[in-house]
Amino acid sequence: MSLTTIARSIFAAAALLSLPISAAAQENPLAPDPLEEEEVETEESEQPEDAAAPAEGVAALTKADVDAWLDGFMPYALEEADIVGAVVTVVKDGEILTSRGFGYSDLENRTPVDGYGTIFRPGSISKLFTWIAVMQLVEQGKIDLDEDVNTYLDFEIPDAFGAPITMRNLMTHTPGFQEKFRNLIIGDPEMALPLEEFLKSSPPPSRIFPPGVTPAYSNYGTALAGYIVQRLSGEPFEEYVERHIFDPLGMERATFRQPLPEQFEPYMSKGYRSASDGEAQYYEIVPMSPAGSMAASGEAMGRFMIGMLERDPAIMKPETWRQMYETIYQLSPPLNAMALGVWELDKGDLRLRGHGGDTSFFHSDLNVALDKNVGIYVSVNSSGEGAGPLRFAVTTRFAQRYFPEATVPVGPRLDTAKEHGALVVGEYESSRTVVTNFAAILRFLGQQKITMNEEGDLVFELFGKPSVWREVEPFVWRHVDGYERLVAVRKESGELDYVTFEPISPIIHLLPAPWYRASSLVTPVLAVALGALALTLVFWPVRALVRWRYKQPFALRGKEAMAYRLARVGAALVFVFIGAWVLTFQSLFSDLSGLGADFDTQLYLTMATQILLYVAMAISLWNVFIVWRGRQSWFAKLWSLVLALAVLVVLLFSALNGLLSWETSF
Repeated sequence: MSLTTIARSIFAAAALLSLPISAAAQENPLAPDPLEEEEVETEESEQPEDAAAPAEGVAALTKADVDAWLDGFMPYALEEADIVGAVVTVVKDGEILTSRGFGYSDLENRTPVDGYGTIFRPGSISKLFTWIAVMQLVEQGKIDLDEDVNTYLDFEIPDAFGAPITMRNLMTHTPGFQEKFRNLIIGDPEMALPLEEFLKSSPPPSRIFPPGVTPAYSNYGTALAGYIVQRLSGEPFEEYVERHIFDPLGMERATFRQPLPEQFEPYMSKGYRSASDGEAQYYEIVPMSPAGSMAASGEAMGRFMIGMLERDPAIMKPETWRQMYETIYQLSPPLNAMALGVWELDKGDLRLRGHGGDTSFFHSDLNVALDKNVGIYVSVNSSGEGAGPLRFAVTTRFAQRYFPEATVPVGPRLDTAKEHGALVVGEYESSRTVVTNFAAILRFLGQQKITMNEEGDLVFELFGKPSVWREVEPFVWRHVDGYERLVAVRKESGELDYVTFEPISPIIHLLPAPWYRASSLVTPVLAVALGALALTLVFWPVRALVRWRYKQPFALRGKEAMAYRLARVGAALVFVFIGAWVLTFQSLFSDLSGLGADFDTQLYLTMATQILLYVAMAISLWNVFIVWRGRQSWFAKLWSLVLALAVLVVLLFSALNGLLSWETSF
């Protein structure tokens, strides 16, 4: 596995159970523009006589039209994205308009997906149920959104930044926690811990931002909220959701329980890496269950969307639903922001709320149009080559097909585009990151580079394709091929604070990388350093062979000879250190189920290799001392400095990116 592949694997791991970067922000190659598709004939009975006629160029939202559109889009899209199976559920006016299955739930046995009955894993869409549970307890007066969460816990979240974490912070993903990877997903049900035991088995993740200031998507924060629900209600979280949400909504095939209850097993779709791989994977266990352990059928998710749209009084009072939807925590106007646990997902002038979700193998999206009484849910059972773009293509093209307000012209470029764009150009790090342990390398490997083209538009890569953004308002850019907006927020001094864009704007900021971590500087410096070390190693045996071939003696004696040889050994030690971490990351992130305690031995051994780096540094400095004291050539003296600087570069890079940390809670 190449270093580039490993880097991509590591960065992809950070995205699980979340929606970190919008595939919708790229031009979608899966299908032609929906408004240019052939018009679909619909039965008159599908459209009530008193229904308003759709706008010109906009299709009528009927079962016949949606089914025909999906039949023309999904089979081709699944094949292009290398996906085994999918479910799409659409609701309208309190009814499930359609729930369609495509492809297979079991590839080996050629079992087709049943749009109503097959169970998929919606990933972080599970969080919506956790936040509804929280709001139910808010409604009962058991939770105060602005109270220190330690009030409700039987263990303590340590103080930091002089401010407590509140439930409002958890619901808006602003508690300031760094990312937590260990046991995010496991494959062995025997290793699964109950929620309480899991949360108490290791320290909370470090707090890296003041609460309420910087969004940093947090599965751990959602797990805390679910545990608070469990403690205050006196019911296990899984049972609470069943009694107070699933049952009232009639969601018969839905569960948070792990492993999957026996009665649901005949309906459960297998998960796959890709259709071309074809090998069914394990049932993923999510120890932070409130953050993403749910399994549900298309019909169950349809009933849930109906409950959301109708603000079902059996779940919460209308004013509580309103509070959940309309309490907007706006940090980056005019972009979409966080409501209380629900994402704003407005497309153009179409008002949407919802959530996305990913496990290792399932990828899902849920949007509800509050003012239209319409919702759509899509889930696929494979990662393939384009699970993200596919699910966004479905929801976006659905909105554009049936709601003209979802399509808004981009608008002209401002005269200030080049001036403002120049302030934004640079490298950025995600606020959803790690600082205190070895996974801090993600900050470097996952940097987003923003450039500017000749016209003054911002350009950066999304899913391997350049995305272009035009400034349409001061410091507000619009994606030229989509509806998303990007904003650059400045400090009072005028210095750039952060950049964010839709749809990640509610949950992630992109922070300017400091110069000493900026990849445009660090990458070439690191490459030169490693090149110097590699050349030193390569020419060591080459020079020995030349001397042997021409029967020349080794010119150095005593300490000079020892320093020469040890300097080469030191270079080798640097590569042992690097190789150990490469193997560790390959093992860790090739399968997230390997992030448990069984991996600790390899991790401890890898961490111990930092001692080799210190030894290499000491050797290189001693070599400089010996060489410069002696009568060796100026080239030898200069090269001794090059070697010492090369080791120093690797040492500093490792220190700045967590590779010298002894922290094992990750």
